[in-house]
Amino acid sequence: MTKPIPRIGSRRNGRIGSRKNVRRIPKGVIHVQASFNNTIVTVTDVRGRVVSWSSAGTCGFKGTRRGTPFAAQTATGNAIRTVVDQGMQRAEVMIKGPGLGRDAALRTIRRSGIRLSLVRDITPMPHNGCRPPKKGEVTVSTRKVQWKCVESKVDSKRLYYGRFILSPLMKGQADTIGIAMRRVLLGEIDGTCITRAKSEKIPHEYSTIVGIEESVHEILMNLKEIVLRSNLYGTRDASICVRGPGYVTAHDIISPPSVEIIDTTQHIANLTEPIDLCIRLQIERNRGYRMKTPNNAQDGSYPIDAVFMPVRNANHSIHSYGNGNEKQEILFLEIWTNGSLTPKEALREASRNLIDLFIPFLHAEEQDINLEDNKTQDYFTFFYLS
Repeated sequence: MTKPIPRIGSRRNGRIGSRKNVRRIPKGVIHVQASFNNTIVTVTDVRGRVVSWSSAGTCGFKGTRRGTPFAAQTATGNAIRTVVDQGMQRAEVMIKGPGLGRDAALRTIRRSGIRLSLVRDITPMPHNGCRPPKKGEVTVSTRKVQWKCVESKVDSKRLYYGRFILSPLMKGQADTIGIAMRRVLLGEIDGTCITRAKSEKIPHEYSTIVGIEESVHEILMNLKEIVLRSNLYGTRDASICVRGPGYVTAHDIISPPSVEIIDTTQHIANLTEPIDLCIRLQIERNRGYRMKTPNNAQDGSYPIDAVFMPVRNANHSIHSYGNGNEKQEILFLEIWTNGSLTPKEALREASRNLIDLFIPFLHAEEQDINLEDNKTQDYFTFFYLS
């Protein structure tokens, strides 16, 4: 009697054949591990068995790009795509780490159509070794506060961008530092610009000159946009002497050696006829914003609104992690500059200016001040809040 031949793939011969039916996983757990150098996404079932995984490195990102939000979005999409095809409808999300890809990964998961029943931050926090914290004990991190530049790029000669982090900070410190730094960045950093233009052939500010395409007012606005860099205080003189026809740019400005023109291609005027254009300029270094004052312009001198601020914009955001008394914060600072300073230089300059404001409080209080004995001394009025 002949024996039946067992089928390939049956359990009798111990072999596993090709699986045409994909295992259905209606519910699972999505683990997101976001560090500053990489983002790893792992999808498991409810028993902890790995179903799919992906990372920014395996998606082709290299170097610092592995820690970007776009890399986290790509890695999460690759990991989620497999489990969606297997019928996953609900999932729990466990996020770990303070990397930049946290929010991008979570947004990608929500857009995939999977219903999230739980989102939990499991970033570990040290609490005195392996022992649990005592009841009512306030744990203070002994790590030194450090800062790091996580992103830096140059969009153009007149637009620089930088992103910085400062950590670890106790609860409330990030907001205090962020607000103070933003105010100092936008209003307490010195810059250089053109504050006055003079020409004897111009009757008034809103007049036009034959042979020049722009009006006098438009020329003054173009001079206002010129970005300069200088480390010397006070007023410096510069000039423009060009004969048309042709375009007049910042390259045609004859400036002193202490003044540097950031973008020499900035447009000033267009001479359509063979005429001479001679303008004397006044360059000044200061801080903040100064509006021009009314002037009769009888001497042919026209003031220009002075924008001394080298920082175009500054934002700060806060990321909190930990629970209860162990909660700590990470401060993110974003800085945009006009090219006369890099974001790192602006951050250092703002820090020095902020420190200088608090130095008087470190000195001993003057006790022997008698305002009545010195009549030439200024009088101070003290206000008391009841």
